[in-house]
Amino acid sequence: MFKMAMDGKLFQVPLQDPKHILDIGTGSGIWPIEMSALFPNTEIIGTDLSPVQPTEVPPNVHFLIDDATEEEWLWDKNYFDFIHTGHMTGAMPSFKSVLRQAFKHLKPGAYMECHELDPKPECDDGTMPPENPDGGYSAYAMHDWVDLNVRSSRDSDPPRQFRIAHRIAQWMKEIGYVDVEQRLSKIPTNTWPEDEKLKTIGAWSENNWLDALSGWSYKPFLGLGWSKPEIEVFLVDGGNPFQTKVNLLPEFLSSPCFLVMAVLRFITPFRYVLSEMISM
Repeated sequence: MFKMAMDGKLFQVPLQDPKHILDIGTGSGIWPIEMSALFPNTEIIGTDLSPVQPTEVPPNVHFLIDDATEEEWLWDKNYFDFIHTGHMTGAMPSFKSVLRQAFKHLKPGAYMECHELDPKPECDDGTMPPENPDGGYSAYAMHDWVDLNVRSSRDSDPPRQFRIAHRIAQWMKEIGYVDVEQRLSKIPTNTWPEDEKLKTIGAWSENNWLDALSGWSYKPFLGLGWSKPEIEVFLVDGGNPFQTKVNLLPEFLSSPCFLVMAVLRFITPFRYVLSEMISM
């Protein structure tokens, strides 16, 4: 779905003959495997906490069980030409700390690219029901679902960040990355768009959410003290927005109305330059 939103591309930065590439939070490992076809002579490493990656992979692809939140990484400083992350919402206590560690391990002039989804839907045509000003539930269950996950993530041990997409560019600048560029893509929540590409993306988006909504909800909601029956009742309402043709857009965009579940955020390129090199 996200690859299609990027016009079939795996990345946006202008890579030229990279020697070492790192994919943090690689999950199934599909991104490093597909990258290996483009860069067969490049060492491509995928790391994750879960060993769910395939064992038969191209010879230049390596998967490691590793925690990117650790202060010490396995590689030397200034080692990687490109570091990629994707879909890390709620995965770690401090995504900014990971960006800071990545900064140390990128070569001067190297790139970092992050693809993140902001799960909280908004719209630009006035059809989104307003949030409850008293802090209670709104008329739109998906707003409440996101807010409840934010609360649960904040109260977990250790606390985790559930919404990071809209903050990555600023974090990058604060750390010292230069040439920070943020690009936004719209992801429909279902098949309402007339455009065939957006319609296809919307179908995938709807299926992903409806298939995974229950699995994404039980642990955080149980952590808030909800019972399983309470969760099931809430999820019935939470799934309804995907069946409706509400025109959702990120709140910070004013572009023409397309149905959007969230923002696919491209932070690219992040060119890393050592301070002593800047002063030369």
